[in-house]
Amino acid sequence: MKSISQLTDFYYKTLYPTLQKLETKRKQLRYRITIIGVALAFMVVLIAIGLKSTIMQSPDILFFLGAAYIGIGTVIYKIITKNYTKEFKNKIISPLIKEIDSNLSYTSTLHIPSHHFIRSKIFTKKPDRFSGNDYVRGNIDGVNIQFSDIHAEVKDRDSDGKKYYETIFKGLFIVSEFNKNFKGQTIILPDIAQSTFGDLIGGWLQSNNMNRDQLVKMDNTTFEKEFVVYSTNQIEARYILSHSLMEKLLNFQKRSKHPVSISFVGGSIYIAIKSNEDQFEPTIFHSLLDYKVAMEYVSTLHLAIGIVQELKLNQKLWSKT
Repeated sequence: MKSISQLTDFYYKTLYPTLQKLETKRKQLRYRITIIGVALAFMVVLIAIGLKSTIMQSPDILFFLGAAYIGIGTVIYKIITKNYTKEFKNKIISPLIKEIDSNLSYTSTLHIPSHHFIRSKIFTKKPDRFSGNDYVRGNIDGVNIQFSDIHAEVKDRDSDGKKYYETIFKGLFIVSEFNKNFKGQTIILPDIAQSTFGDLIGGWLQSNNMNRDQLVKMDNTTFEKEFVVYSTNQIEARYILSHSLMEKLLNFQKRSKHPVSISFVGGSIYIAIKSNEDQFEPTIFHSLLDYKVAMEYVSTLHLAIGIVQELKLNQKLWSKT
């Protein structure tokens, strides 16, 4: 697999003419979006002034106007950037993926099927609404892998009975073959309880989590500070999480720069990297020629695809039985 430095060279050298053309379009879009944003804000202010007396009696109207501004603005933003986004993904993201490995396929409009999300057992709630994009799948060193950005939501109601959707997870979701079929299920989550409440209270909360299986204590103190492990099979969990694999997962978490959850179910490893934004959307307010912007695309792709080599999933450490 190509290194990050090789991919960065490819980004700037091979794709540079295309980047320059897209950069011109980006500046034009930025100008249009800024003008439209200011015009919408001006209209909202005028409406608020006209409704001043009503707002004094019912301040909730201000919230409604703000929500309308955000909603309309988001719709307009998506409409006017649609073609630019499509061109960027076809001419920049797709070639980058092929440069990493020609066995990989990329479809910007598809996403990981929802049954993988449910089967992972990382999340205790089943999504009522599931969407995503930027679907990559293929075979790396004999290991099948697929990933995409996804947004999973569950339906709920507020105190007034109004329906709304709550986000379960938004970010990059990776599914890869592992080199063993598991009898149990082992789930590794960010250690929020102990980092927030300390060892005593946090440890108690972890042990009494009714939504999870048995708590598994690991003998790697650094790993214990970063993650909490639950499993239906204590022995198998410790067998899977060797000292070597725990170190690799710690390095992976550090490289991702986002909260990471992992599970081992059946013959697969599932990895959920939480993020509040789509990883492969083109930037509008920062130059595509900026080194930091380039590195975001390159490093994210390299991280996701490189999981096979990073965790040595291509090494047959155990027989698949």
